[in-house]
Amino acid sequence: MTGWNALLLLTTTGLAPVPPTAPLEVPPAAEVMRIPPELQAQLQARVIRPANSPEQRLQRLVELVFQPDGLALQRLVELVFQPDGLALQYDPEATLSVGEVWRQRRANCLSFSLLFVALAREIGVEARLQEVGQVVTWYQDRGLLFNAGHVNVGMRVQGRHATLDLDRNVLYDRRGPRAISDQRALAHFYNNLGADHLAAHDPALARRYFEASLRMEPRFVPAWNNLGVLDSRSGDNVAATRDFDRALAIDRNHPSALSNASALFIRLGDTARAAPLQKRLAQVRKRDPLYQFMLGTEAEHAGDYAQAVRYYRAAVGLHGNAHQFHFGLARAYFLNGNNRAAGREMERARRLADTTGQRARYQAKLDSLRRLQARRSVH
Repeated sequence: MTGWNALLLLTTTGLAPVPPTAPLEVPPAAEVMRIPPELQAQLQARVIRPANSPEQRLQRLVELVFQPDGLALQRLVELVFQPDGLALQYDPEATLSVGEVWRQRRANCLSFSLLFVALAREIGVEARLQEVGQVVTWYQDRGLLFNAGHVNVGMRVQGRHATLDLDRNVLYDRRGPRAISDQRALAHFYNNLGADHLAAHDPALARRYFEASLRMEPRFVPAWNNLGVLDSRSGDNVAATRDFDRALAIDRNHPSALSNASALFIRLGDTARAAPLQKRLAQVRKRDPLYQFMLGTEAEHAGDYAQAVRYYRAAVGLHGNAHQFHFGLARAYFLNGNNRAAGREMERARRLADTTGQRARYQAKLDSLRRLQARRSVH
């Protein structure tokens, strides 16, 4: 059916699809987080031997990977890359093992988190992987839509919990980051590589990666969903139905699985099975502030500012503590000619912003709005 591929939704973590460069063999789990000897030597020389306490070692590790710029440990989330350390480059396409990150000097959120957790544990710091169930990040490539999740690092430092996030602009869902096992993190890793190979029209290797993901975490819904996408593209509708059924048995409200399964049944002419899934998907999206925010962004880009206001207000009503939602609403109000409401929402965005720099940017925009209002009141 024409356009069917465009309806398929892959679920990935910090991934924009590109032709894969992974080896033909699926790397074993132990190899993914193994610290290469060269990096181990640098860790010993620059972090472990010069410091005794976990806190001092963590600070040196941060200096190895980042430029701390005088920030306290609880503000690790605000760190930026340092050119004289590992000199890493953020690359959303780079789902790499720890050793590959070290050699290639690039990483996406998942690969960076695997690297930092492995190094932190090596120096005696309590560290774990954390996942965010949903973020506002979508990619489209090769007839596939990619809905990207997000992973970061959680640590316990001096009795306090700290989160280290490669991307300060990620908009978390309402529950925020949740600690996950290494097995689940590896399920994300293999799932991403499977999505890479599926996008590159290598279904055999994609299947092996999805199966590796499910060996790590048998209840990993994104891999079941993606396996359904693979089977759909391969023309095995029976297997695809089974895959989507497995995904929805684990999480009945998983948006991508609902979308893919209903689209499959529509293509097969089974509207009786498609209809309840479509209804459930509509209900899920109506309650999803991130989806409402995405619709607001689309309406804003299309120039329909009144509609954008409605979607952004829905997002704020569902998740009122996200400064990005208030900023979006402020923009839509301003573009729709309501400067007073725009100023109110900009002030709320400023108060909710979680970094000094972001608060300063909102304050500058708020000051500009007030100057504009003052000039108009004079005239």
